Amino acid sequence: MRGLLARGCAALARVAAHRPWPVVALALLLTLGAGLVVAQRFAMNTDTDALFPADLPWRLTENRISEAFPQRDRVIAVVVDGVTGDAADRAAAGLAEALARRDDLFLSIERPDALPFFRRNGLLFLETAEVRQTTERIIAAQPLLGTLAADPSLRGLATALGLVLQGVERGEAKLTDIAAPLAALAPAAEAAAAGRIEQPDWASLFTGRPPDPQALRRFVLVRPRLDFSALSPGATAGEAIHEAARRLQMPGIRFRMTGEIPMADEEFASVADGAVRNTLLSLALVALLLWMALRSWRLILPVLVTLLLGLLATAAFGALAIGPFNPLSIAFAVLFIGLGVDFGIQFAVRFREQRRVVEDLQEAITLAGATAGPGILLAALAIAGGFLAFLPTDYRGVSELGAIAGFGMLMAAFLSLTLLPALVWLLSPPGEAEEVGWPALAPVERALARHARPVVAGLAVLAIAAAATLPVLRFDFNPLNLRDPHSEAVSTFRDLMGSIDTTPNTLNVLAPSLAAARPLAARLEALPEVARVMTLASFVPEDQAPKLALIQDAADLLSLTLAPPEVQPPPGDAAIAAALRELSTGLARGAGGDGREAADARRLAAALATLAAGPPEGRARLGAALLPGLTATLAQLAEVLQAGPVTLESLPPELARDWVAPDGQARIEVWPRDLSDSNPVLRRFAAAVQAVAPEASGMAISIQASSATIRGAFLLAGAIGLGWTCLLLLLALHSVRLALLAMAPLVLAGLVTLAICAVLGPSLNLANIIALPLLFGIGVAFDIYFIVAWRAGVRVLLPTAMARAVLFSALTTGSAFGTLALSAHPGTASMGVLLAMSLVAVLAAVLLALPALLHALAEDQPQEREVA
Repeated sequence: MRGLLARGCAALARVAAHRPWPVVALALLLTLGAGLVVAQRFAMNTDTDALFPADLPWRLTENRISEAFPQRDRVIAVVVDGVTGDAADRAAAGLAEALARRDDLFLSIERPDALPFFRRNGLLFLETAEVRQTTERIIAAQPLLGTLAADPSLRGLATALGLVLQGVERGEAKLTDIAAPLAALAPAAEAAAAGRIEQPDWASLFTGRPPDPQALRRFVLVRPRLDFSALSPGATAGEAIHEAARRLQMPGIRFRMTGEIPMADEEFASVADGAVRNTLLSLALVALLLWMALRSWRLILPVLVTLLLGLLATAAFGALAIGPFNPLSIAFAVLFIGLGVDFGIQFAVRFREQRRVVEDLQEAITLAGATAGPGILLAALAIAGGFLAFLPTDYRGVSELGAIAGFGMLMAAFLSLTLLPALVWLLSPPGEAEEVGWPALAPVERALARHARPVVAGLAVLAIAAAATLPVLRFDFNPLNLRDPHSEAVSTFRDLMGSIDTTPNTLNVLAPSLAAARPLAARLEALPEVARVMTLASFVPEDQAPKLALIQDAADLLSLTLAPPEVQPPPGDAAIAAALRELSTGLARGAGGDGREAADARRLAAALATLAAGPPEGRARLGAALLPGLTATLAQLAEVLQAGPVTLESLPPELARDWVAPDGQARIEVWPRDLSDSNPVLRRFAAAVQAVAPEASGMAISIQASSATIRGAFLLAGAIGLGWTCLLLLLALHSVRLALLAMAPLVLAGLVTLAICAVLGPSLNLANIIALPLLFGIGVAFDIYFIVAWRAGVRVLLPTAMARAVLFSALTTGSAFGTLALSAHPGTASMGVLLAMSLVAVLAAVLLALPALLHALAEDQPQEREVA
């Protein structure tokens, strides 16, 4: 079979060299056609959901929930943090109002925490003891509230505090009674005097409840119109959100975006970040190595032209046969360059070798085709089969990559034996004066041959030791770990994970009805891995009667206080200055003693005196700091005291729609007890919930299910690719022993690579696992070159031109991919590291292990000779 392959390859090369212009003309037509196809048909689909078939069980479950509750799908969560809850509320309201005007970019805008239902009935969700404590504190503040409600201005605030100070002077009150207002107002007044605005938390002052960090946070949920033909589908919407937030110009407010859409956008952007720099560095290294390998631009240029035409033709095939490229199939270009350049180097180095001894250019090209061609064809068939083995798998992203890359390998081999010889003939490289191989490596080969069996025994020990580490090999299935932890979306996502109230690591279960959801929710809540379970019924508070009685008592006492019959008009600046001056004097008189409240009173007195004597801008700053929150808090207190009985029927429709679908299906949401996102924790939580509700869905389940799909795809493709390669080698070599010896270095390199990952890292993940097909392809190609030469009777392998071509091919591929390790994207960087490790392992296995194996275990062949 080798003779037939050699004659066929020689014939192709001879025809190309004899008729170079027709070959080049056909290549130009191919270039124009492929370029036209790429220009018209090339498109991207960056929808990561499309990487997996929709009929997978876990995808079906996800889709059922998405169809029942589409408003929860593909949402950007804008997290609004403020120094006070009121400030955050006003910022979130302003942002939502601004975004609602951009219906060209957004499908819907929601503020789940701004429903009037929660503002009115918030106290009912507290424990009865907490309700009693809060209402008592509000009632105790009645004198202060009455004055402020009747005059909600700086003058009214000064008057209210002045009345308390008069009581302190008469011995009817204590300074400690207003310790909280003094502690909050002193820094606000000092900030205003210094030219800043610092807002106190009025709700904490009146209710006595300490500010909860979550109470200072609001959410705006945005459903953007996504453009999956763009690299970042939600980038335009994200830019609009940031711009709207900037225009609000609210000091002390922080706006952050998170969710799957912003995280994916940031991920694609980080992959692109530095791509130009890395590409230029990679091209420079490839050019340098090609020069070292070929020593002539008359050979380098044909190799590069052939490579680029093959790349363009492969892109056209992908656009025609597959359609839009997905985030994984677009990697065909990287794989094509890394593997396709190998074929060109093999032919060009063999041509140099023949050119040294053959003067006739056409004859040298023909002999190069005869010697390099069989190995190139077998390697292309083996690599293409390995890629096409992904076609029957469930991982659509890699399946499409396999189809495109498989075609690309066949195209690269064909062009290397047709267009490349034609271009070489046209450019007519000069003859070679020096040996193309490395005769200095002959002693190494002799040593390997002399000590072949001990070397093979050592290799067996190495393989066993490497295999022993595989049980501890980790596969990190969490895609969050592949993203930049310092990016806005990822850091915000992890921030939300730290609280039970905001963690996104919840699971959802669909029940046929709300009635059916209740017993299922009870079973789920009994699980030790579960902290909380909610359905629509969870929004009907328990023990409403005693809570409503307490609220009603407070309302009876405060109804007129919070809604006075007459409200004074806003005072002028002169009246405000006089009121602040009078309050400053009163504070100074009542600030005797050494307590904390006395110190705060003196601080406030000094700041107010400065503001009263200063320009109006200072008093305006104080009003801007105090009055918006004061007004909103008074309104909120009035609304809270209007709470009434809550039933399922009285729940607002916009709330009910998030929990019960139009067809009656009810959503159950399950919160984890352990908030960590470590893989073992997520696995236990998912398993526990699925044991009760097998059709549960959510991030903890989807990342494991997708991981299992990906692992299954690579295992199935690996088995098919291995079987195909073994069959191909048996057909080509007619020797079971040689076929097994050809596979042995590949297995050894794979074991060593995985052992390094297991012991030192990096762990395998959803990004760097793509390096394994490349490891397979490079390893098979290099093995085949050596085995074919051995089968032809070559017994001194390392000093030959073939070994030189293998080394420079590996170095060229390594330089092309090694720059990936410099990427700002953690997943891409880990892929670069794994590629570099695997290439070193493959090169060592082929150049050192394979010769020893052949000398020790291969059957006898004809007398030793150099490669032809």
